[in-house]
Amino acid sequence: MVLAARLVLDFQTIVSREIIPTEPAVLTVGSIHGGNKGNVIPNEVKMELTLRSYSDEVRNAMIEKIQRMCRGVAASAGLTEDMYPKVVVRDESTPSLYNDPALSERISGVFKRLLGEAKVREVPQVMTGEDFGRFGRTTHKVPVMLYWLGAIDPDRLDAANRGEAPYPSLHSSTFAPLPEPTIKTGVMTMTAAVLDLLK
Repeated sequence: MVLAARLVLDFQTIVSREIIPTEPAVLTVGSIHGGNKGNVIPNEVKMELTLRSYSDEVRNAMIEKIQRMCRGVAASAGLTEDMYPKVVVRDESTPSLYNDPALSERISGVFKRLLGEAKVREVPQVMTGEDFGRFGRTTHKVPVMLYWLGAIDPDRLDAANRGEAPYPSLHSSTFAPLPEPTIKTGVMTMTAAVLDLLK
């Protein structure tokens, strides 16, 4: 348990000290489980991490550094190699999504003509996981663009903008999109985009 605690803290230095500051990266220990009773030292602690980056190179560098830190902490504690932490990289990673600039400009123009300038805006880059990014990483290098559709009740949005309540997070129990006009707007914008691209 103590070694796991050390690793949680050590992992935080990977992004802050070992990744170039101009390369966005996130490393989160989101789950840690070990032991069954307060007075019994567990033989095993399991941790689950999330890594986020815009490039495969940064992701692979973070994995290498995690492995190195696990070996280092284990060696410093005097563990034998058969007791070193095992780093298992699951095959469920989501690659970064890159919106093609030309496609994004074209389709946002379609949306502005359809909905009005005030209802379409560019948002800053974010590091959310989105498997749609896989479509842009095929061997054919198909340009992709993901857009977000506003779905929050205007009253809740106004309250959040006034600081009275937090914005409802997409994957949370507080997210409750308004069916109308959300679905209609989604169908209209998707249809307009496809018609423009296929004309």
